[in-house]
Amino acid sequence: MRLSAMGDVAMTVPVLRAFVKQYPLVKITVISRPFFKPFFEGIPNLSFFAFDEKKRHKGFFGLLRLYQDLNALDIDAFADLHNVLRSKVVRTLFVLSGKKTAQVDKARSEKAALTRSENKIFKPLTTMFERHTKVFSALGFKVDLSHPTFPQKAILDTEILQLIGENNQKLIGIAPFAQYNSKVYPLDLMQEVINIVAENKNHKILLFGGGKKEIELLNTLSKDKKNVVVVAGQLKFQQELQLISNLDVMLSMDSGNAHIAAMLGVKVITLWGATHPFTGFSPFNQPLENAMVSDRNLFPKLPTSVYGNKIVAGYDDAMRTISVESVIDKINSFL
Repeated sequence: MRLSAMGDVAMTVPVLRAFVKQYPLVKITVISRPFFKPFFEGIPNLSFFAFDEKKRHKGFFGLLRLYQDLNALDIDAFADLHNVLRSKVVRTLFVLSGKKTAQVDKARSEKAALTRSENKIFKPLTTMFERHTKVFSALGFKVDLSHPTFPQKAILDTEILQLIGENNQKLIGIAPFAQYNSKVYPLDLMQEVINIVAENKNHKILLFGGGKKEIELLNTLSKDKKNVVVVAGQLKFQQELQLISNLDVMLSMDSGNAHIAAMLGVKVITLWGATHPFTGFSPFNQPLENAMVSDRNLFPKLPTSVYGNKIVAGYDDAMRTISVESVIDKINSFL
């Protein structure tokens, strides 16, 4: 199986957990970038194949080598859960060798109808999780997601405990950033949320992000409060996953952190700006009321895009219609 961006990869994990539980005699090999290997650790009958995009598997001839490497594993079927150019090349090679293949339907026309400005068809689309199960159904494996299983909370190592402290406070994760600004809750409002939630000394707020600029902004948001800790840049990725598994709730934008928390069985509150949960990218096993959306009465063109990469004039303040009070009330409802 071929996977790519962090959120895309995280969304496959609950489906694969269900698959291996329902088909314990079937072996799965996941093909993805080495960085994502920790997502799949501990899943029985699943092995990880590292896609080397820089050297061995680079370019067209690299994809031929990838096919040869995979073919040597005696693979019976190829499930393409990404359906992009590179995965299509490898999938085609498996087809030509007589193997059974199936690919995810990205529903581009339906998504275009949901996000266009005029004659918008505003209705929920099939979730990505259901789309993944359809890929496996096409290969002869029906997967039931109605009784999901999640890993146990990880035991936190000394390094993590030194960072966050060893007390019994409620752990609240906040991931205030996303790939595009149109999906980011205004930082002045997020500062208010953090300030008010941090007033309760039984709360410990953990700030997640990545990159130098984001870490600088997170340090500003924390304002040296004792119960607000900037996690970004402090831990290895695997340690961050361990920490997220111990959260009582995660507050995130429409971003990879929401899907990571959800795949670990954590309650997730998501804030939506230019995008919308109807696109099918709502985190796994989270009720719709956990997705807090911008006001479509004031901003009727929402959602303006699937990924938040389309700028629409006059829509910069859409997320300001999600009030600080409503976000805090939602957080408190889980604590």
